Amino acid sequence: MSVRIIEGTAAGAGLQVAVVVSRYNDFVTERLLAGARDTLVESGVSPDAVTVIRVPGAYEIPLACQRAAQTGRYAAVIALGCLIRGATAHFEYIASAVAHALAAAASATGVPIAFGVLTTNSAEEAIERAAAGPSNKGREAALAALEMATLLPAIDVAGAPR
Repeated sequence: MSVRIIEGTAAGAGLQVAVVVSRYNDFVTERLLAGARDTLVESGVSPDAVTVIRVPGAYEIPLACQRAAQTGRYAAVIALGCLIRGATAHFEYIASAVAHALAAAASATGVPIAFGVLTTNSAEEAIERAAAGPSNKGREAALAALEMATLLPAIDVAGAPR
């Protein structure tokens, strides 16, 4: 008995990708954006095929991601933001709302939305996770977006249920 394995790849040639990035905590989010953009281009996505959508804060990311996905123009959307824990419960409420809304938007639209929203205890942690190199979370989100963007059509072609 043979097992069918369906996987996506990081091959981005011919794909259009939207990146929704928060301006809040831009000392971190700009590093995440650089990691995502570099990774997309290294993976074959044309620089002209990357659309950056800036939003005020993390709370606004899901709506912009959903709207971008609904256009039908993008094979994937990448959500980038940074929440740093403070002295109040605000952090937990926003982090939970963003995570749930992004999952709902991806499910509702059928377009992969990669989660690159940092939730850290300190600015130092956030900067570490946004540092240049292979552990940059923007890079990781871009790779996840490409893999999902190539996986879903492969599932369709293989006749597997959606």
